[in-house]
Amino acid sequence: MASSSSPSVLLFLLLFTIAATAKTSESLSTVFPRAIPGSALKQVPNAKKPEPKFPFKTQYFPQLLDHFTFTPKSSTIFYQKYLINAQYWSHGAPIFVYTGNEGDINWFASNTGFLLDIAPSFRAMLVFIEHRFYGESMPFGKESYKSPETLGFLNSQQALADFAVLIRSLKQNLSSEGSPVVVFGGSYGGMLAAWFRLKYPHVAIGALASSAPILQFDDITPWSSFYDAVSQDFKDASLNCYEVIKGSWAELEAMSAKEGGLAEVSRTFRTCKDIKSVYSAQDWLWSAFVYTAMVNYPTKANFMMPLPAYPVEEMCKIIDRFPHGATNVSRAFAAASLYYNYSGTEKCFDLENATDAHGLHGWDWQACTEMVMPLTCSNESMFPPSPFEYKEFSDQCMRKYGVMPRPHWITTEFGGSRIEQVLKRSASNIIFSNGMQDPWSRGSVLKNISASIVALVTKKGEYITQHNFSFHFDFI
Repeated sequence: MASSSSPSVLLFLLLFTIAATAKTSESLSTVFPRAIPGSALKQVPNAKKPEPKFPFKTQYFPQLLDHFTFTPKSSTIFYQKYLINAQYWSHGAPIFVYTGNEGDINWFASNTGFLLDIAPSFRAMLVFIEHRFYGESMPFGKESYKSPETLGFLNSQQALADFAVLIRSLKQNLSSEGSPVVVFGGSYGGMLAAWFRLKYPHVAIGALASSAPILQFDDITPWSSFYDAVSQDFKDASLNCYEVIKGSWAELEAMSAKEGGLAEVSRTFRTCKDIKSVYSAQDWLWSAFVYTAMVNYPTKANFMMPLPAYPVEEMCKIIDRFPHGATNVSRAFAAASLYYNYSGTEKCFDLENATDAHGLHGWDWQACTEMVMPLTCSNESMFPPSPFEYKEFSDQCMRKYGVMPRPHWITTEFGGSRIEQVLKRSASNIIFSNGMQDPWSRGSVLKNISASIVALVTKKGEYITQHNFSFHFDFI
């Protein structure tokens, strides 16, 4: 039985389960680092936070504000939300913990059905822990994002400590301290899962880190790799599609530069009101193409937006069906509309007042402090060439938050530049799962490092492959 298995046996039973479902596993779960243009994070107008579709019980844990100092303020308590499902669990059986990332935990629980699929086989308890400063887990309530003094408690080290404290308390309260814990996460949450195993090996016996770009820092991974991968996804679908999108940016700039150009752009993009800057239209397109490449799943999905199966291919079909002589901008707009309006219910688009439906705003702070992942666009990209200038980036962060980024902190804290040596010496029982059509896969671990640090790679898999329900499609 799973509850009596040794840690290594349990993890390899888990690995066997994942490998067995790799050909039949739908991709979904967790959005990742907002490394696209600042205003490109567009959400569904009037979107509501989803409630979990599964029988989770909502709990709130009294969490310490600061785990690493001993000052009067550090012992301040906030209530951290977590979801729990114990319907298959028996005393001593495993506990599978999802390490929450940058958003409302209900959102992730509603899109991570893979754990529900495997829980009965292991008689596992499922626990989804919300990341501090996201969702309802706000240490300072509505004032949490008010200033650097409050936001200073938002970082990955505090989040990992939150997870460790909550897990240990949960096991004590259950009188089941012998229950093995395996942590799961996708994207930033996948990074946290891998780092948790590194930092707290006495708390978790193993980790599954899906689409976790722990090598996207410093100069470890080429800065252009993310957007090159997005572009390759579209090029693989249709060379004409790739070329139309690549040509749309200059055409859009030229359109907006004419007298009355912004009004023309507004009409072309069916905006609810005239836009004030062409960058709003550019970011709207940019966001649609990037996120669609990330969630190019083989079945209908409703993670970031409601989308059909293989939405990249569907976008390219829209572009390729246009009659000869149509502008690149009109084709690109029609394709991007699939992302924002697959349902066909939107009469107009608000390009400049998008809502943050999933509570992601805290990521701007993290990107300006510790999560510095330079991304650029090369000449091979379908996006306009875009260099990364650290001084410009740093100045923006200083103006917005009054803080300087620490671009080398993550690799100092967790390792990265010689990841094989770091993991061989310091870690075990980590599975890095990636689909090669996911742009973030380029910054993850793609080769086996040891007998217990395994890379599970699917050639046609997408963002957070292996984190939703099983189905009958071949990713290999």
